Amino acid sequence: MNPMQAKGCKIAGVDDAGRGAVLGPLVIAGVCVSKDKLKQLGEIGVRDSKLLSPYRRARLYRQIIDISDDVSLIKLTPEQIDEYVLRGKKYEKLNYLEATSMAKVIEPLDAEVVYVDASDVDVERFKQDILKSLKRKVELISVHHADRIYPIVSAASIIAKVNRDRDLSELADKFGSIGSGYPSDPRTINFLKRWLREHGDLPPFARRSWKTVKKLLDKKRE
Repeated sequence: MNPMQAKGCKIAGVDDAGRGAVLGPLVIAGVCVSKDKLKQLGEIGVRDSKLLSPYRRARLYRQIIDISDDVSLIKLTPEQIDEYVLRGKKYEKLNYLEATSMAKVIEPLDAEVVYVDASDVDVERFKQDILKSLKRKVELISVHHADRIYPIVSAASIIAKVNRDRDLSELADKFGSIGSGYPSDPRTINFLKRWLREHGDLPPFARRSWKTVKKLLDKKRE
């Protein structure tokens, strides 16, 4: 039976925001709705959060909260991420951290079927890492780019993205312009360079395990 046709069951989607960022948290969100509400997510226009403007995301965020039966959220700090990236065992680094964290997001949701946006190149390995970390049985569908395919995952991506954007806005209010927090953003790189010049070390909300940061630190030591 197609999980999406399971009568009466609750369905959840899980996605992240900030995985590739060099600044700020990695946010993982889960959204749970009953099957009869899935259509509403499509009707309000949920889609991959990266394809939406900040204004549109903010409007959809409130609508998703209203439609959802439940929402779950976890924020992983740069310190937590660095711990796994730098010291985790083989196959137990960032992908594994995400999988176990997704399990924590899924656990409180009253869902029988869960769709996740797989971070690992191996979708089955990612699925099994989540299932091994869960304390209850669910039907889990692990798919690449699930946020582009399933509205329930798109909804989760919006919840995660809006929460991460709020955190970055708070950091910017406190420390000045930091950009998007991604290595591809010149504003973020300029912020890091300036911080290093003025403080001699990285800000506490930077991920030390990222190659971008290591290069900046190496250049400073030259």
